[in-house]
Amino acid sequence: MARMIEELEDETGAVVKYKRHANGRGLVSPSARVAESAFIEPTAYVEAEARVGMEAYVGAGSWIDRGATVGDRTFVGANVHIGAGCVVGSGVKIGSGAKVGENAMVGNGARIERDAQIAAGTVVELKGAAAARAALATPLRPPRPQQQRDLRTRREPRRAA
Repeated sequence: MARMIEELEDETGAVVKYKRHANGRGLVSPSARVAESAFIEPTAYVEAEARVGMEAYVGAGSWIDRGATVGDRTFVGANVHIGAGCVVGSGVKIGSGAKVGENAMVGNGARIERDAQIAAGTVVELKGAAAARAALATPLRPPRPQQQRDLRTRREPRRAA
């Protein structure tokens, strides 16, 4: 049976403890929150205070840095580094070898190509046809307020004089 707790030494020489995620056996910091349905490859790391959403996939050799958030149903390819404090939305696909800088934001449904370098603090959002479809799905005006009606007569109730 494989060990559930791993102790590794960081660059400063301090010993850091990680637990193995049940789905995929990747290394997860005890203070990170990873959904049970997420799949973390055995050689991937999820650092302290990071979050990984439901049905997300984190590829081999990838690193989710401290405080980063990866949304639901997001695909993170192999050897990807997601910087500290990043927010990656739901349904995002990040190609292998990409690097997302610190505090960057990647919008829902966005695609990042292989070996892409996203600078720190950058905001990546949908453009083109995908943005148009999202805009068309949004209602143009607010919904009408609901009026009370008498269900028997289908009229508005009488007001007392």
